[in-house]
Amino acid sequence: MASDTDGRQAEQTVHAGGRWSAAASGATRDILDPADARPFAVVAEGDERDADAAVEAARRAFDEGTWPGTPVAERAALLRRVADLLVRDREELGLLESRDAGKTVEEGRVDVDCVADAFRYFADLVVGEGAGRVVDAGSDTVHSVVVHEPVGVCALITPWNYPLLQASWKIAPALAAGNTFVVKPSEITPLTTVALVELLAEAGLPDGVANLVTGPGHSVGARLAAHPAVDLVSFTGGLVSGTKVAEAAAPGVKKVALELGGKNPNVVFADACATEEGFDTAVDQALNAAFIHSGQVCSAGSRLIVEESVRERFVAELARRAALIRLGRGTEDGVKCGPLVSERQRERTEEYVASALAEGAVLRTGGRRPEPSEARPATGYFYEPTVLDRCHRGMRVVREEVFGPVLTVETFRTEDEAVALANDTEYGLAGAVWTADAGRARRVAGRLRHGTVWINDFHPYLPQAEWGGFGKSGVGRELGPAGLAEYRETKHIYQNLAPRPVRWFAG
Repeated sequence: MASDTDGRQAEQTVHAGGRWSAAASGATRDILDPADARPFAVVAEGDERDADAAVEAARRAFDEGTWPGTPVAERAALLRRVADLLVRDREELGLLESRDAGKTVEEGRVDVDCVADAFRYFADLVVGEGAGRVVDAGSDTVHSVVVHEPVGVCALITPWNYPLLQASWKIAPALAAGNTFVVKPSEITPLTTVALVELLAEAGLPDGVANLVTGPGHSVGARLAAHPAVDLVSFTGGLVSGTKVAEAAAPGVKKVALELGGKNPNVVFADACATEEGFDTAVDQALNAAFIHSGQVCSAGSRLIVEESVRERFVAELARRAALIRLGRGTEDGVKCGPLVSERQRERTEEYVASALAEGAVLRTGGRRPEPSEARPATGYFYEPTVLDRCHRGMRVVREEVFGPVLTVETFRTEDEAVALANDTEYGLAGAVWTADAGRARRVAGRLRHGTVWINDFHPYLPQAEWGGFGKSGVGRELGPAGLAEYRETKHIYQNLAPRPVRWFAG
């Protein structure tokens, strides 16, 4: 990243108290384009000292600054200004997200649109709320009300797959509620989060309200989770890291919100495929569920659970279409899937595929690195969309989150068996059911133990609807009214308008 218009140098990506700086240690990190493994940006490699400075700035801004007491209408107006700036910079941000995370430019643009929607949604939500909930105390001389106040200093730790979107799901409600925060993006995809913090300043957010530290999770993230001046920790990422965050936050009894992994079932009943249009749509959506952003999505429909009577036809067509997906650099026209985010992520995907084949899975397509091309440099982290048939719950690839372009296929004969397979997971983030029977659709959706269930669709989300999961997919909710509630404390104010002595003791 070149020098910024305000004079900030490339490596000055620590933001504390309104000031950009390099890391305290002077360390930097090269940011690689996963399409060719070449560095194209430099950021600060912060550590615990930078985390402490950012938390101190956020604490001071909350305890002594104006933001927590800023009228709701003014906070909402700032969020809307941020949304307008995101729209203004849509092309630049979409391209930056593509180069940073490996997704297509079109996916990057859609992400920016969703981020703007999130800021507008939380602006509208806080403005539309009342001043508090009156509680009937049974007396004309008592005024009792329940009000909501900001939590305080929030540590926001975001993942590498949707850097800008996941940051917005935390930053927008945190600001709407009146908090200050420190955000730590993934060390490998931090660039659009840096850009978002710059937009917050441009929109007029007071110094110290938004703070940013670029650096690794084992130092910066761990320190933020354990810091005694942090009141809330919100983390999105893997189960192992999320468990460590919860353990670090526990001694301080902080509020903790965790959005962790998913191993999401896509259940297809035969009646959904009774017509050619229905069959075509179900196959197309199964591809979308599994391979968007090369499967690097927590809600990816990586488990296809299809009724046995249509399995062979369905899987054959699915594999045929998957083989036609064009892989390449996300900035190239016509590319539908970009690279994986890193060499380690590709190696991890290869390990899962190898274990599945060793355990008896049948490879229908993919399962290898593609041949290089002009749009697909040999040095890039590409992996072919992969369909593994004849899978079962004993396989690691079925039980564990791959986070790569790998789709497993299981089959069922009865509705009860379909539900049992779909629920047979430690995770419970999302799932889908495909059927032409409206009664069955509602019945199965009601029985699935997943935080989001789509019927005859996959992947859409609404800012107004809470996003979260069951089981090891995490605790807490993002988006919707519950997403705002995560960043608030509840206070009961009881006012006696006619106080009198109690005289419990003899005087």
